Formats: sequence, C-alpha cells, structure tokens
Amino acid sequence: MSGTKTTETATTEAWWRQAVVYQVYPRSFADGNGDGIGDLAGILARLDHLVALGIDAVWLSPFYPSALVDGGYDVDDYMDVDPRIGTLDELDRLVAALHAHGIRVLVDLVPNHSSDRHEKFRAAVAAGPGSPERDLYVFRDGRGEHGELPPAEWSSLMGDPAWTQVPDGQWYLHLFTKEQPDWNWANPAVHAYFRDVLRFWGDRGVDGFRVDVANGLTKRLEADLPTQQELDTPGTFPVGDHPLFDRDDVQDVYREWRAVFDEYDPPLMAVAEAWVTPDRRLRYTASGGLDQAFGFDLLRGTWDSAVFRRIIEESYALAERAGVPATWVFSNHDVVRHATRYGLVGGGDENDWLLSRGAHPAEDRDLGLRRARAATMLALALPGSAYLYQGEELGLPEVMVPDEQRQDPVFWRKGGKEIGRDGCRVPLPWTKDGSSFGFGSGGAHLPQPDWFRHYAVDLQEQDPASTLHLYRRALALRRRLQADARLDWLELGDGVVAFRRPGGWCSVTNFGTAPVALPRATVLLASDVRGLHDGSLGPDTTVWLDLDGPAGTTQEA
Repeated sequence: MSGTKTTETATTEAWWRQAVVYQVYPRSFADGNGDGIGDLAGILARLDHLVALGIDAVWLSPFYPSALVDGGYDVDDYMDVDPRIGTLDELDRLVAALHAHGIRVLVDLVPNHSSDRHEKFRAAVAAGPGSPERDLYVFRDGRGEHGELPPAEWSSLMGDPAWTQVPDGQWYLHLFTKEQPDWNWANPAVHAYFRDVLRFWGDRGVDGFRVDVANGLTKRLEADLPTQQELDTPGTFPVGDHPLFDRDDVQDVYREWRAVFDEYDPPLMAVAEAWVTPDRRLRYTASGGLDQAFGFDLLRGTWDSAVFRRIIEESYALAERAGVPATWVFSNHDVVRHATRYGLVGGGDENDWLLSRGAHPAEDRDLGLRRARAATMLALALPGSAYLYQGEELGLPEVMVPDEQRQDPVFWRKGGKEIGRDGCRVPLPWTKDGSSFGFGSGGAHLPQPDWFRHYAVDLQEQDPASTLHLYRRALALRRRLQADARLDWLELGDGVVAFRRPGGWCSVTNFGTAPVALPRATVLLASDVRGLHDGSLGPDTTVWLDLDGPAGTTQEA
C-alpha cells in the first residue's frame, strides 16, 4: 500500500478531514451544581482542560430532556436541554466559549427513536389508530383473535420484546427499550420534523452532528413480518434490503440532510455511527450524503501487528475509493475502555472479563496502559480523523460497577447476561481528594472506585510522564507535523507497524516481545521513554521519529 493517498477536495480541506474530536459524555464529565450529575456548568468550568489538550472539536453526547432510561438516548425534546444539565443559554455560552478557542462543536442526534415522553409520541397514543399523529411512529395491529399478540415475536436490542401494546390495543415498535419508540421514516412529516431539528442547532452555531444508529431509521414492514430468526440470519434478505437495518433507502434521508447542511457557511458536517461492514460504510459517505462514518475496526482489533496493519490497509483502500478520510476510534461510551481491553491476559476477551466481574482473564493495568498509550500515538500519526473519549487522556481503565448500582438497561433487561456500559461512563476524577474526586460537591451518579484518585487530573498535571501530558504533547506535535493524507509503509521486522508521513515524520510501534532496531533519526516523542534503549524500541511502545533530522537526539512537542 506504499504511496496510498486519500483523495483531497479541490478547495481548502474541510476542517474535519484530519481533526481530533473529543467526546464529552455530559452527565459524567463535571458537575457544576453538586447534584451528582454532570452538566454544562461543569463543562464550562473545565474548559481549560479541553483547550490545553489541543483538540479540534468537542462532540457532546445527549444533553436533551430525558428520563435517562438509556443514558439520555431516550430523547423527550430534540430542541432543548435537560434542566438537570443546564439551559439553552448555557449551551449557547459553551458553544461560544469553545469557538473562541477555535474548538468546533458537534451534538448527538438520535433520529431512529424518541422517548415515550416526547410530545409527539404522547399525541400519537392519545389520537388513536389511523390518525396522522399515530403515523409518526411505527404502530401495528396485533395478531390473534383480539389483537392480543404482538405483530411479531421480535426481541429488541435491549433484550425485551420489540413491540409494546398501548391501551387501545395497537402495538408500537421499539428496537431499543419500550421507552424508545421508533419513528416512522416512511412518513414525510418525520423528515420535515428532523430538518427543523437540524436547522434549530445549525442556527444556534453548532458545527455538525454525530448521528446515532445511522444504519437504522428506514424500515420495510410488510403485512407478513419476518421471524426473529430470519432477521438474525445473514443472507435471508438481499444486501441493502434488510427490513430494519442498513437499508439502501436510508441514504435518501442523508441526501435530504446534506441539502440542509449546505445552507450554512461553512456547511455543517455529520459523522455516522453505523455498525456495518467496511464496504457498506462507504454508502454513508457517498457524494451528497454524510461526511464521515466511524471506523470501528481498530476498536475491535486485538493487540497484534498483523491485525493493525491489515485494518489500516483496508481502511485506506476504502478511504481512497470514497474520497473521504479514515476515522480512528479506540474507546467511546458504549465499549470497554481500551486501557483495559489491551491489558487482559491469559485467554478470553472483554466480554468474558465483564461476565466474570473482572475475575478472568486477568487484568494487567500497567500493560493495558502501556499498550493504550502506544495505540493512541499510532492512530494519531495516521492521516484522517481521530475520535477520543473523555478520560482516555488520563489512561482510565474500565470500572467494574457493582451489579446493584448499574444503570444500563442492557444489564437489567437481559437478566445480567450482558453487563452493559456503565463501567466506561463513571464520572471523571479531577482531584486526588475531595468529594467524588473533584467531579462535584454532591457525589457521583455512578460509583467511583478509590483507585480513581491515582488517575486524577491534578496528579497528572504534576507528572511530566503522565498520560495527560503525553496526549497534550502528541496532539500539539500532530498539529505541527500534519500534512497531506499520504502514508508509506516501512518494513522494520516482524511485530512492527511502521510508516512514514510527508516531511520525514515516521511512526514505529513494537507489538512484539523483544526490542527492535530503529532507523537513525531524531526522536520526537515516545509513548513510554522507558521503551527507548540505545537505538532500539522496546515492546508495547510507539515512537515518532524525524527521519530527516540528526540521529540520536530527542525533541519535545
């Protein structure tokens, strides 16, 4: 793949093409009013942390009014802020403050479903069968002599039945919890409503959107519905014509949205959360559609040089076909943090670890952190966009939340067969002491373990070798070195992933168990300086080199 280059636009490169975007999960970032829930005031109070990181944009996970059945993804009102999190005025101040520092703002958009408290769903239930209000959602008559059976015996992604009955006897579809009814995207009124939502936020100055369940939305629900087994069996339906997910016609929605995005100068951008195969991912960023789609391949990859290189090669081949840069993600609000994933040893994976409540495989936190730092530096050296999740700049591992204190509906509705996502959503530690380690004055909505104090921001500020300082130096250096989206592979031996970027910048990662020789060059930055020995690179370490500089010297960002 030597010499592969992502297609560039003919005009000035769009800001997002090689951006670093930092995900803020508002309820767990910082609590400004002491009620145990993170809020906009808390984010504003910690603005200096975001600025010092050197990020290009902030992605705000849902802050909308919500019953918090599913972490805020059950949206009561798409054009307001949950009073527990703040006000629209505070959000405007946050956007303005971030913009003043050159940081753009993306907001989470949840178009597959609302909450059952949304005014339009309440009106749909009240209006009755056959009404225009009810047609905004997916309602069906039931089966059986009196409609007492659901239209199909489907399971939701949360483990409970996917159809729920309302008092007049009809049933509504919800691919997630029963409190999250699915919109009916066959109805033009739904399209019009979401165009209004896009303009509402565009007019308030946000720069774009992260689209939740972007491979959902449109559906093909014929008179005779398929069985759950048919839905789950690959090959039952033609590619692009599954009744529920990744349908070709969902792109019609995004082409409509593109017209709205282009009403703004500069145009709004959007990134799709679409858990689909890489070749299907291309459709979401086709001309006239969304700008980016998350590449989750590295997130799912094991700590292995061959795996990483294959994923990078395949991602760039797709990027070249699409004319859209790759995106790199290791952690987010839905997955086990990568500092834990990379530290599991002795066989098994993060699902085994979760189900065993951390008993096996064994977690080696030092190893996990060392590999997580190395992986992040590797990804930041790649052309394309990097999406970071709050707390990874502190090297936070996953928290094993006690069962009785879990909030994720996946855990409760699947009877503990899936542990859920609470462990990556535990509020951040800002100070080594104090109430909730500085998160807020009134505790934290999820329990923080005592060992969180060792990852606190105030401690890491004092340690030049901390993960926080590594992220800051890496982002500053990346910004200085970043050039066109070209990458040339270097062959430095088994177990090594190495490539050169324009201007002589080079990244080398040692996935093996023994040191490897480095080319003679200037060391710009290492994920762990202990991994550098007499011209060699130790295991589980990444180093950035200047191949055109004098050998044997070290620089800092």
